[in-house]
Formats: sequence, structure tokens, C-alpha cells
Amino acid sequence: MELFIFARFHARPRTEGAVAEVLRDILVPSREEPGCLSIHAFRSIRDPQLFYIHSRWKDEAAFEYHASLPHTVRFLERVEPLIDHPLDVTRAGQIG
Repeated sequence: MELFIFARFHARPRTEGAVAEVLRDILVPSREEPGCLSIHAFRSIRDPQLFYIHSRWKDEAAFEYHASLPHTVRFLERVEPLIDHPLDVTRAGQIG
């Protein structure tokens, strides 16, 4: 079953540029993974500190593999100190 990931990142004050850079850096290597159907990063129009990643994966195993890869581990190491909350990732299936 196809898996959808919604990840939310709220930047600490004055780290918005660094968060945007870290999010951009994860896109290309993730898109090259065979199980990645799509991945995009977004920035809120109303709150410049708020970012999202939305991705689609072939199945949960493909996302688990993604989570174990060095570029993903490094992404988490880089982004976690820049955000003002615990990591916020939702795994979802489509209902309609």
C-alpha cells in the first residue's frame, strides 16, 4: 500500500534559512531512491518559520529503507537542532 509522509518543521528564530537549506538538500538524494514516488518541501506563506515535507513512497518498507540511509540520518542530525519542537512526522494512507 502506498505510504504518504507529512513532516512538519517549525524553525527556531533566525534559523529559517538553515532549515530551508537542509530541506532542499534532502530532496535530490531522496528522489533518486527506487521507492520514492515523490517528495517536495514547502514553506508556509503566513508563518515564515513553518516548513513541511510531503512525500509518497511505494510502501512502508520503502520509507523504512529511506529512514536508514546516510543522507536521511544526516538530514535529521542537521534539522533537529534548528527546530523548536520534537520531530513531527505522520505516516498516512490515502482515504479518497
